Amino acid sequence: MKFISVRDLRGKSADIWRELQDEREMVITSNGRPVAILAAVSESNLEESLAAFRRARAIDAVAAIQRRSVARGTDALSAEEIEAEIAAVRKARAR
Repeated sequence: MKFISVRDLRGKSADIWRELQDEREMVITSNGRPVAILAAVSESNLEESLAAFRRARAIDAVAAIQRRSVARGTDALSAEEIEAEIAAVRKARAR
């Protein structure tokens, strides 16, 4: 996978668009850190590509929630404890 700086994207965009068809994906970096993914799409696969990207982001979000749960120790709560927590939040919101 090719890495391209934001500066190169601005200065050499025509070359990058041409290369993108062969590369399929490129990582855009800022100060050496990845900030975006540039992916080739067509009219025929746009919706499928967007759906796949959104699924991947959702899976990543769930994994992050699970990691935070383990770090906080809340991954071992019982169903009763979860229900009690939900009830407490709902009661606080009603006030």
